[in-house]
Amino acid sequence: MIRMRTFALSILVTVVCLALAYLWQDWRGVYIAVVLGILEISLSFDNAVVNASVLDEMDPLWQTIFLTVGILIAVFGMRLIFPVAIVAGATGLGAAEVAHMALNHPEEYSRHLHESHTEVACFGGTFLLLVFLGFLIDNGKEVHWLGQIEALLARLGKLESAAVLCALVALIGLQSFLPEEERIRAVLAGLLGIMIFIAVDGIDAFFQTGGDGHGGVAKRSGVAGFLYLELLDASFSFDGVIGAFAITNDVVLIMLGLGIGAVFVRSFTVFMVRQGTLKAFVFLEHGAHYAIGLLAAVMLASPLMAIPEWISGGVGVLMIGLSLISSVRYNRLQRQASG
Repeated sequence: MIRMRTFALSILVTVVCLALAYLWQDWRGVYIAVVLGILEISLSFDNAVVNASVLDEMDPLWQTIFLTVGILIAVFGMRLIFPVAIVAGATGLGAAEVAHMALNHPEEYSRHLHESHTEVACFGGTFLLLVFLGFLIDNGKEVHWLGQIEALLARLGKLESAAVLCALVALIGLQSFLPEEERIRAVLAGLLGIMIFIAVDGIDAFFQTGGDGHGGVAKRSGVAGFLYLELLDASFSFDGVIGAFAITNDVVLIMLGLGIGAVFVRSFTVFMVRQGTLKAFVFLEHGAHYAIGLLAAVMLASPLMAIPEWISGGVGVLMIGLSLISSVRYNRLQRQASG
């Protein structure tokens, strides 16, 4: 049974955001905010599953920080300040000038944001690709959704830095198809994504406590886990921001609508942690990571071709659905074998 108190904050934030949307642009603003909220949830549900797997390993203090401070960063930082910072960096304008442009000349702001798409796609794509490969190429993983195929791929984890090597090959392959004037920017952005992933992963390993190799359970560092989740959210959020401009150029409504979705994703994360959903559905985490892998592929391919936003959300929903079905079937077979 769903515990409504888990979603109490999301409901409160939704009411406030919809009220602000009404004050900003009457009922049409409310409608747009609702549509954007649904878009964000559909694009980021797989993010919620991965968030839950990380959050479950963090201590209660950092779980609370992620669900309070993290929400503010998600709503205002990633959905409002992050895009403004990207446009400011791309144009050389000050943050105040870009904010003025976003409010008063949204078409120009949207154009600059789209012009930065290659760099953001390469940064987010390589980061998400490493998230996926870090899960897939793990020699210590014991449960395999795809059976022997996945088990064979997991053995690649014996190779030092196999995931990083794969990400570099993907980045080099991508840049060879880009126009010459975009190649350096794309490679630098992709390398930045790889470097940040390695840095956060290194911090996590350094501060990780508990696991002693003899049945101990490793406890994820709060700082590293928090940084990892926020970077993961940043990689997902830009895809939602770009998609939002296909619905409206009003940055206030975009922030309100995507903010609603972001808070609900946080609530779904808490719900899964408290209900033990990942333990009950053993392949759900697999499905989320495969969805992230497909999203990484979509992001890396997006500078070369126009890919509708519904594909990004659709593949996530599809993989989550398939993994749930596989989990239910697996649980039934386990009960039959033990009974």
